Amino acid sequence: MTKKETKAKELKEKLFMERKNSGLIMSDAEMKAADKFNEGYKNYLDCGKTEREAVKAAVEIAKKAGFTEFKIGKKYKAGDKVYSNNRGKAVIFAVFGKEDIEKGVNILAAHIDSPRLDLKQNPLYEEKELAFFKTHYYGGIKKYQWTTVPMALHGVISKKDGSVIDVVIGEDDKDPVFVVTDLLIHLAQEQMKLNASEVVKGEQLNVLIGSRPFKDDEGSELVKLNIMNILFEKYGIVEEDFLSAELEVVPAFKAKDIGFDRSMVGAYGQDDRVCAYTALMATADIKGVPSKTVVTVLTDKEETGSDGSTGLCSSYLEYFIYDIAESFGKNGRHVLSASKCLSADVNAGFDPNFPEPFEKMNCAYVGKGTCLTKFTGSRGKSGTNDASAEFVGYVRKIFDDNKVIWQTAELGKVDFGGGGTVAKYIANLDVDTIDLGVPVLSMHAPFEITAKNDVYMTYKAFAAFIK
Repeated sequence: MTKKETKAKELKEKLFMERKNSGLIMSDAEMKAADKFNEGYKNYLDCGKTEREAVKAAVEIAKKAGFTEFKIGKKYKAGDKVYSNNRGKAVIFAVFGKEDIEKGVNILAAHIDSPRLDLKQNPLYEEKELAFFKTHYYGGIKKYQWTTVPMALHGVISKKDGSVIDVVIGEDDKDPVFVVTDLLIHLAQEQMKLNASEVVKGEQLNVLIGSRPFKDDEGSELVKLNIMNILFEKYGIVEEDFLSAELEVVPAFKAKDIGFDRSMVGAYGQDDRVCAYTALMATADIKGVPSKTVVTVLTDKEETGSDGSTGLCSSYLEYFIYDIAESFGKNGRHVLSASKCLSADVNAGFDPNFPEPFEKMNCAYVGKGTCLTKFTGSRGKSGTNDASAEFVGYVRKIFDDNKVIWQTAELGKVDFGGGGTVAKYIANLDVDTIDLGVPVLSMHAPFEITAKNDVYMTYKAFAAFIK
């Protein structure tokens, strides 16, 4: 190599940015730690397939780490750990720090709802001696992906007497499962001519649930009667009880390792429970007393716009900040203005099979660590929080100082669509906010894919931010 070539090489190493695959950087010990961490993550996915279940599992983890239920008006001290459960569908955790709370808190915010099929309020019907549940899909999905997949039924039924029945059918190996049917290829000539968004229509996402008639009667709807009788015997419900039920149809399979090298996780609901779990564990694993108070929120409704009492368009996070500030005799508005937030949400991992919508210099790559997303939105950055250069610099330093493997990305090419997160709702409270999360393949499909190293690095990034 000539002297000129050597000088150019030295300059490139000094001046150019290179993001290597985490597998080339992490030690064997850290790789083992990543694999171990992902075993807990897979269990969380299996235990929390709905927002209610995700909250319940998170609270159980937090209680084991010493968290107690937050009480308005109670005086707290540095080191205390509390949680606030919002209607069983969203939850906030806090660890009080050494510093004056008016100097701000460090916020982690992830969502625990995922695309799925919700039962309509009047769902049960019979057609040609087959029984079905009618559904209304929740969140953005490719509808054709949700056919011919084994499904489980999760949720609650609230009866008029005030009792609430928990329902989980399809997860145990002995349980039946359910399915949305599709047309056989031999008769699908006309269907195959349709636009992909019309191949399966929303009103065709009807879940097959039975075919045997009730024998001890004559007349119509005997299959429906048999199903209703089974449900009455098992749960004591009548058809009218569906009116006050929240029942979700989700994929029935469990989280699995992917690849000969077991380097990836495949599962339903990784958007965004992968960020929820990593943020939760970073908070639960705090040792001693942090410098700043830590507030971690696992929220609902992000996939439908964050509206509603358990979504972040609601004021429940703001009210919680006000309440904890008041317990220290401080002003909640001043606390928010001095606070910083990592909005924990996933980004789209580059897929070599479908490269067209990605801009390769500014997209997330599976295996290259956690992904910092300065802005989201669509086209002209519509509907986004756009983090300031100063805050990006602040976060960069934290990650590099703590040996976090990270990358940065946008969500697809300009004018290709895009998407949003909860970041803007927290930024609108006068909080410096930026998105951080795991690159995901096949996002919003019934079976999503993440890299174990990226999951672990996201946990490590959250832990460094709130340390």
